[in-house]
Amino acid sequence: MKGPGVQAGSVEKWNWAVIREGAAAAWPICLGYLPIGLAFGVVAQKAGLGLVEIGLMSLVVFAGSSQFIAVSMLGAGAGFLPIVITTFTVNLRHLLMSSALAVHLRSAGKGWIALFGYGVTDESFAFNMSLFRQGNWGWRHALVVNHVSNFAWFASSIIGGLGGSLIPPGSFGIDYALPAMLICLLVFQLRGPVYVIVALVSGIAAVLVSLILPGNAYVIIASVAAATTGLFLSKKTGTEKRET
Repeated sequence: MKGPGVQAGSVEKWNWAVIREGAAAAWPICLGYLPIGLAFGVVAQKAGLGLVEIGLMSLVVFAGSSQFIAVSMLGAGAGFLPIVITTFTVNLRHLLMSSALAVHLRSAGKGWIALFGYGVTDESFAFNMSLFRQGNWGWRHALVVNHVSNFAWFASSIIGGLGGSLIPPGSFGIDYALPAMLICLLVFQLRGPVYVIVALVSGIAAVLVSLILPGNAYVIIASVAAATTGLFLSKKTGTEKRET
């Protein structure tokens, strides 16, 4: 995968070319968000949320898995505090993703970094990281990708909310679309044996822990296990030095 982006040694500035290239690069993520956003809108509408509430959740939270969890808990009658704690725990992985992206945002101001951090998702992280590593992708391009994707998620969730009961759950391959999109993005990150091992550790740990512990603790435990494994293997094999 190769993006347009910036040339080596050039200074990236805001212009229409940056916006156009970033928006054009975001289309695979937007395409993947469409069915998932529709599904969320339907589920949220059936849980009793209005269009304004659906739209605000997609803008303020902007985290698909957490939004689905929150809506499910709302439908089950859960209280405010359990919902906040659960969604906060699930979204802790964004700290790891944002830390990894931070090294590519050294030239950005604090305001731009805050705006960038708001738009980080699993999909945009994987996509932007793969292009950052090629050295021809700037933070402005990545910021456009984040927020074009954000708009696609917001719009599709609103459309799903409007459709409501007219769009039955599971239609359009919705149950398959999100895992397929994430697997595809994972494949782009597999650049050697260490990456394959880390991916396997993460997947196996998530499945095993989810069978043992209730709730969503498996997300954090699997992330920590994978990150620890990756750090250990990179130090043993020298991968960390070769990539710096």
